[in-house]
Amino acid sequence: MDTARINVGAGRYNIYLNIHKALRAFMSETLIAVGRLDAHDDDEVGAVLEQLRALHTILVEHVEHENRFLHPALEGRQPGSSAGTARDHVQHECALRALMQTINAVADSRGPARAAAMLQLYRQLALLVAENFEHMNVEETQNHAVLCAHYTDEEIHGIEAALVATLSPTLSALSMRWMIPSLSHSERVALLAGMRQGAPKEVFEGVLAIAKSYLRARDWDKLARSLGLKESRAA
Repeated sequence: MDTARINVGAGRYNIYLNIHKALRAFMSETLIAVGRLDAHDDDEVGAVLEQLRALHTILVEHVEHENRFLHPALEGRQPGSSAGTARDHVQHECALRALMQTINAVADSRGPARAAAMLQLYRQLALLVAENFEHMNVEETQNHAVLCAHYTDEEIHGIEAALVATLSPTLSALSMRWMIPSLSHSERVALLAGMRQGAPKEVFEGVLAIAKSYLRARDWDKLARSLGLKESRAA
């Protein structure tokens, strides 16, 4: 690994980091949920499969967004710099298709067949999570360094704004649901302060509602104080 090249991005805005924190949390919690799933509890199986399908959707969309916005940005200034992660994306797309087949197999099965399909699902998901964790680290270090070497932070924010503008309200809310609790306090404040300045009021208020719903009371109160809000959720 070229540490000198990676250090180019030290202290700069990292376009990958926030969404990757959200995805790591979503994947980790879903993997745990699948691992402890009771094959004989139809309601529990249905709820976890619903969560899995939501995870599948956001992972598919994430690959597509990086292919559409980030890889062209990398190639535009340093040809060949996205080749490794582009190859990974092809493998991830295949793994996600296979995962959905197994999700459907679990949904359609009962008894011993369901238990066997669930074990297969757990192992497939574990491997997908492991591969994605390694892949995201490359993006956050090597790809980030390339972007920082060739783009200003203002330009990087512009790339991100173009990407975010294509998100559906459902996908945007799902991303925020996992992102807000996964960020550090300073990252959370920076995100919300930026949204308050640049996003429509209803969007900002919607994200605040998500934050209030999913943050611990102490974390919400710290955020509210930092943003100058009067609301408090602490007892």
